[in-house]
Amino acid sequence: MQFDVVSALLKVLLLWILTAPHEFAHAWAATRLGDDTPRREGRLTLNPLAHVDWIGTAILPFVTSLLGGGFLGWGRPVRTEISKLRGGLNGLALVSLAGPASNVVMAVILAVVAGATATAAPGVSRFTAYGVQLSLYLGLFNLIPVPPLDGSKLLLAARIPMQVYAEISRYGFVLLIVLISYTSLGRLLAAWSYDGAQMIFSVVR
Repeated sequence: MQFDVVSALLKVLLLWILTAPHEFAHAWAATRLGDDTPRREGRLTLNPLAHVDWIGTAILPFVTSLLGGGFLGWGRPVRTEISKLRGGLNGLALVSLAGPASNVVMAVILAVVAGATATAAPGVSRFTAYGVQLSLYLGLFNLIPVPPLDGSKLLLAARIPMQVYAEISRYGFVLLIVLISYTSLGRLLAAWSYDGAQMIFSVVR
């Protein structure tokens, strides 16, 4: 097995770049819906250091990328108080979807940058072009309904019993490792994100 350390490091760097707007989107949506918790906890910012989870944003994505078993990573979850959100659990669903939605926005921005730098800075262009696909991959990945990912909050919005959610949360980390490393899910997410990236590039061009 060959280890591509440079590729793994570049993926982690891109993850840091993409994590800040993703988590900021959660914080912004929660704030707009009446919950001041993210603002009070310093999460209503684009500073990457405010959103880093050292396991999910550095160690794990580097290792899974290095081993070629997909790409597993996340930022530090933005805490919200359901009682403060307009719409309660329905508001929580909107806050959860704001993160993956930001990944689509970032994919479009990166595609524009890739096109604009193709001639003057081909290295930057290749880096940001890959970022388009990775951003979409992360958006799709975060929709997996397993804690601590965004998709798990949709289970709560669907009124799954809290006891069931808590039980899933106990094994969420292990479930994600198994799903990405030992099933075809990682490859499927990569294929879908590649197709989505091609669609964005076709529109931007």
